[in-house]
Amino acid sequence: MNEADLYKQLQSTGLELLQCSEIKDKKTIGLGRSKVKNRDLVQLFLHLEQLQSAGVPLLDSLSDIRDTTENDKLRDIMSEIYRSVAEGASLSEAMGQHPKVFSPLTISLVKAGEHTGDLSFAYKQLIIFLKWIGELQSRIKKATRYPMILGGVVILTITVMMGYVVPQVVGFINNLDQELPIYTIALMKTSEFFQNYWMFVFIVPVLLFVIYKFLRRGSENFCYKMDVLFLKMPVAGNLIRKISIARYAQTFGALYASGITILGCLKSARNTVTNRALLEALTRVEESVKAGSPLSEAFNDSGEFPSMVIRMLKIGEESGNLTPVLQQVSEFYTKDVDEAVEGMVQMIEPTLTAVLGGMILWIAAGVFGPIYGSFSEMEM
Repeated sequence: MNEADLYKQLQSTGLELLQCSEIKDKKTIGLGRSKVKNRDLVQLFLHLEQLQSAGVPLLDSLSDIRDTTENDKLRDIMSEIYRSVAEGASLSEAMGQHPKVFSPLTISLVKAGEHTGDLSFAYKQLIIFLKWIGELQSRIKKATRYPMILGGVVILTITVMMGYVVPQVVGFINNLDQELPIYTIALMKTSEFFQNYWMFVFIVPVLLFVIYKFLRRGSENFCYKMDVLFLKMPVAGNLIRKISIARYAQTFGALYASGITILGCLKSARNTVTNRALLEALTRVEESVKAGSPLSEAFNDSGEFPSMVIRMLKIGEESGNLTPVLQQVSEFYTKDVDEAVEGMVQMIEPTLTAVLGGMILWIAAGVFGPIYGSFSEMEM
């Protein structure tokens, strides 16, 4: 793009070019630019809904948001969306050009609002959904932050004790000239391992994580087997299932309330589920509904959803009020996720504390046991 093209594009959006210069070093592009976060999108659709309800034309609304947003990256994106809409594209098409910022669900809801002529309702549904997603992510982060910090403290404490504290007294214990108990020998061997291979204690977990991510990217079969394994895990499996169901139900309800067909809801709501085993089950649900099966029966046949969800869906089908039923399912599992995360945290905290206490007790017994034994022999 040259200066003349830039001038024309800015002029078409009602802006004037004052000064421009070419950025030669591509590495500097994007430095200091803030990421578009969930709250930025909530604010965006809140402004769009308010301006739409006030009767402001779409182009004027996009122009106002472009000029007032504080996020640099979002401001650039809104400039491109404004230009695309001004050139004749629909809002959903313009947003679809930025898939990293606007999810398929967002585009589906906006497209549904365009078809029904009620964009304001679509914006409201998006605001509700984005706020719900933000609150869910915030709860999970807050609930898991302390166990992660405590786990790091435990690992660091063990490394310091084994690598630096225990070696200081090992020489003294060896000079006692007595048969050492098995737990003291094990302590000394463990300490030697930490002294010689302490780097591997930190490198191996990172290396395993990198290998895991590489295999997930390169092998669909590996992804599927790991996701099946995750669902079968004692505590984490139920938590993953509940989070997926809560997201799916909330998304499905928002799409259905916007006037999208059942099949369209099934297809778009799948984008919120990342577990391959659950995705396979949802694919079977979609195929069953296409074949003419009722929604509740299709979910029941998949074998991956709790009986409570099936009963609620059946009630919604029979009463013709599927949207409020899906919202109730989402609310129920959101609360259940909170309780599950809290229960997991309550289980992790004493476990890590017990591990740390057991390690300190082992070190104390391994060090002071032989010393106490030597004192006993001296008294005899």
